[in-house]
Amino acid sequence: MRKGIVMEGGAMRGMFTCGALDVLMENDISFDGAVGVSAGATFGCNLKSHQIGRAFRYNKKYCSDKNYHSIRSLLLTGDIYNVPFCYDELPFKLDKWDYEAFATDPMEFYCVATDVNTGAPVYHKCNSGLKEDLLWIQASASMPLVSRLVEIDGGLYLDGGTSDSIPLKFMENKGYDRNLVIETQPLDYIKGPQKFMPLVRLMLGKYPDMVHSMEIRHLMYNQEKRYIRDKEKNKEVVVIRPKAPLNISPIEKNPAEIERVYQLGREAGQEKLTQIREFFLQK
Repeated sequence: MRKGIVMEGGAMRGMFTCGALDVLMENDISFDGAVGVSAGATFGCNLKSHQIGRAFRYNKKYCSDKNYHSIRSLLLTGDIYNVPFCYDELPFKLDKWDYEAFATDPMEFYCVATDVNTGAPVYHKCNSGLKEDLLWIQASASMPLVSRLVEIDGGLYLDGGTSDSIPLKFMENKGYDRNLVIETQPLDYIKGPQKFMPLVRLMLGKYPDMVHSMEIRHLMYNQEKRYIRDKEKNKEVVVIRPKAPLNISPIEKNPAEIERVYQLGREAGQEKLTQIREFFLQK
């Protein structure tokens, strides 16, 4: 049996994921492999470095700091989340990222980015927690329209959620046969078509496959949600998800809102603890 965890993105909805992950770590629930998408990667990587509370702590502390995320950053740099702050100053100076623990922990950790030339997902296995891995995690979390394209080894990448929002099938294909999924939308959520397609075509028109992926993203997402619900009904996966929409801004500046969504994640994680333990003990 190989135990896996799948972490959906959703910008600051990821605070829900942080709460659930902290409960899992506090209760010594471990995994053989993990995959994170967008915020599921930027916050979920702390699972492999065993840093309980870190993602919640720095988001609550810096959420109102214009150097972290702001319209000002978008206008000046092309990134609504300030890249030097998020991927250098924050992890290496302000709230240190334990890349050594990340590198030595045996759990496999993948992040998902979208290749803008093909519109297809790319799954990068993070090993060191340093420069290349952080670049892939940045790409995974780079939301179209409010982020610059991320160049890695000659390729160009954006948000992994565009092409594979909840990559349970990826983990199953990797041989992970017992999986926990953390979603950031409620059970009955149905995604609608992208509202800003004219702007997408204007800004990303050079990459028609990426534009197409954004056009059909809602179809992909809703199919993945159905697949997970069917697996859950058959007791083939366990899912932690919010009971209602989280209603938090992608660039939330209110620490009380960060706290609220984090606590909802903790509550949901606590409620599932017994089920998770029993699921992973099944033969």
